[in-house]
Amino acid sequence: MGQKIALVLSGGGARGLAHIGAIEELEKHDYKISSIAGTSMGALVGGVYAQGKLNEFKDWICSLDHFEIFKLVDFTLGAGGLVKGDKVLNAMKKFIPDVNIEELPFPYSATAVDIIKHREVVFTSGSLYDAIRASIAIPTVFTPVKKDGAVLVDGGVMNNVPISHVERNKGDKLVVVHVNANIPVLKPELNKEEEEEKESKYKKWLNTFADFLNGSKEKEHKLGFLSLIDNTLTTGMLRLAQMTIENGNPDILIETSRDICGTYDFYKAKEVIETGRLAARKVLDNQD
Repeated sequence: MGQKIALVLSGGGARGLAHIGAIEELEKHDYKISSIAGTSMGALVGGVYAQGKLNEFKDWICSLDHFEIFKLVDFTLGAGGLVKGDKVLNAMKKFIPDVNIEELPFPYSATAVDIIKHREVVFTSGSLYDAIRASIAIPTVFTPVKKDGAVLVDGGVMNNVPISHVERNKGDKLVVVHVNANIPVLKPELNKEEEEEKESKYKKWLNTFADFLNGSKEKEHKLGFLSLIDNTLTTGMLRLAQMTIENGNPDILIETSRDICGTYDFYKAKEVIETGRLAARKVLDNQD
């Protein structure tokens, strides 16, 4: 049956795609996931895995180029955020239907934050997509979710590594995958020509907009609008996440560098997934 594990998946935007590689490596080492708790992209990847649709999601996200990703961004002039976030989830629903969390084969939770009452909101029942949408609502970027008098935003604001919300089972091990770690970048070997072609398309279609989002790479410390928000939020989140991990004392800790890519660099899916795989392999090989 394999060793049972309670799996905790952190938030991290595009960096959260590393969870895919980590999960695949965990399964390769004969670990059996018996529960999942996730924040933001950790909630999304964990929810997709719980449905048994991780391969479908991986194939889809890896097939998207920069322009296709851009088309999934539904901008809004409304208050509270630049992006609605509905287009991408509706696109996923075409091949991964919504389900109620209580119908999943093992316990799952997604963490969001109510910014009115300044408290965590943990979804353990109801629509999976509603839970994911609330958990990924990065403040000022994605519009918040209003539910039962609460205004919900990304769970990473208060708990980016939700160890406290994963359900434990007798004999399991606690495994944490943290994709925002302040560690050196571990880069996998990929097809350089393919990556250069992607980069060329990115510059052709989105050069000006990318500078707005992420800032210019050519000028040191020049931050774009969204990268400024990202770095501001991360400053407090990093230390809080580290304290959570230290206090949670996981049996297995898998970490990838927050410098592997930008928060919105989903076009780097293949590279980020492979980075997660390598990071997991490095740790798990020492467990065997």
